[in-house]
Amino acid sequence: MKAVWNGQVVAESGDTVIVEGNHYFPSAAVRKDAITPSDTTTFCPWKGTAHYYHLVVDGETNVDAVWYYPEPKAAARQIDGRVAFWHGVEVLD
Repeated sequence: MKAVWNGQVVAESGDTVIVEGNHYFPSAAVRKDAITPSDTTTFCPWKGTAHYYHLVVDGETNVDAVWYYPEPKAAARQIDGRVAFWHGVEVLD
């Protein structure tokens, strides 16, 4: 699977976990030069507190386009150490 934004692959892996229709990529599969930390957090009752990154590609920023759960609840242990994408990021096979 590939995550593509602004014409560039920002993550690629043959090992994704699908939860609620979202592909969660291993953190190591994400281009570190394409993400910057965000202060945004949200809460999911069964997954826990999500934290976010901004995507930055070719000088353009996609705010809060990447999320992850640093300490997922027991029901969501399968996404520990993984990230997912939204806000116009295409996930392609």
